[in-house]
Amino acid sequence: MTGPLSGVRVLDLTSTIMGPYSTQILGDMGADVIKVEAPEGDVMRGQGSARAPGMGPVHLALNRNKRSLVLDLQQESARRALLRLARTSDVFVHSMRPGAIARLGLGYEQLREINARIVYCRAVGFGADGPYAERPGYDDLMQGLSGMCALNTVLAGEPRYTPTAIADKAVGLTVAYALLGALYHAQRTGQGQCVEVPMFESMVSFLMVEHLGDKTYDFDHGDFGYPRLLSPKRKPFATKDGHLCVLPFTDRHWRDFAALVGRPDWATDARLSTVKARGENFELQYSLMAEALRERPSAEWLADMERLSIPAAPAVRMADVFADPHLSATKTFTQVEQPTIGKVTQIKPPVTFSATPSSIRRPAPRLGEHSEEILREAGLTESEIAEMKSSGACV
Repeated sequence: MTGPLSGVRVLDLTSTIMGPYSTQILGDMGADVIKVEAPEGDVMRGQGSARAPGMGPVHLALNRNKRSLVLDLQQESARRALLRLARTSDVFVHSMRPGAIARLGLGYEQLREINARIVYCRAVGFGADGPYAERPGYDDLMQGLSGMCALNTVLAGEPRYTPTAIADKAVGLTVAYALLGALYHAQRTGQGQCVEVPMFESMVSFLMVEHLGDKTYDFDHGDFGYPRLLSPKRKPFATKDGHLCVLPFTDRHWRDFAALVGRPDWATDARLSTVKARGENFELQYSLMAEALRERPSAEWLADMERLSIPAAPAVRMADVFADPHLSATKTFTQVEQPTIGKVTQIKPPVTFSATPSSIRRPAPRLGEHSEEILREAGLTESEIAEMKSSGACV
């Protein structure tokens, strides 16, 4: 037995980043994830430089521990084959708009008729009850609609995207935990259910943890935002030779920091002496810290702050992350043998389980690599599989 989800089968009809990120998490925890792709394959297969067709770096980063099944679901034989697989699956997850999945006859009602235990998940752009339900959902759109682009105005002077697919990945995590909750319920009761995870609502929930602000108390007239996080002065501090992220958060941290920089009076200044006071006067705190930290090299500051247990870290370049000694010790970057390509770098699953460890059991699949194998498992005969391949219903 490998992984806490060993024995769970997931039919994954998602594409791009959000859905595949969530199902890879399940695969890392031991689930048998069947990646169901159209004949042209997931669009992310072609993103970035690839050493083999359809095997780009984003696909490799999102689809390990999965098997690829290619079905043209416009053809009835392919749809029937998928439904046969659904009879013995625990999870069915898709990222299609409501109208598209309905036209295929693969809604929750249809799947519940053949498998009452199945957890059916709609990982969509917008909730079904709202006027945006049929709109497409992509990371860029969600960063804009949720207000995230506007939050970056304080740094860039104009709305900007965060330079990572943060909406896709944050909502992908939401999909993963939603599926785990529904699986737990199904395991206890034998009852499946339909789960909807909309990107828009999920991103608003994600951002409003700290930015709901005074609207918490007065929705109509209160202001939004967590002022400290919206300050242009909240940034890595320049030192004599680099930049440091420093957060003397507790009162003890602040007293030790003030003494370290030769300004013990800061610790008794009423504007700064407590966590609450510093929270109200963060602009002053940031200005004073910025002035003090310019005076010495980063390594000297870090050595002193480590001695005093003041939270601090260098603001490293992306290239430096790959040489980080902690990541090396935890073997975060690992090499996996990929057929037709050779060794590829993967990120080790970050969560550890003492009794049921996660693992990378198989590399990301080639398009249709496991189609025949999976269809045989569903009970299709060799002649049925040959007929599907001949018609293009399966690749």
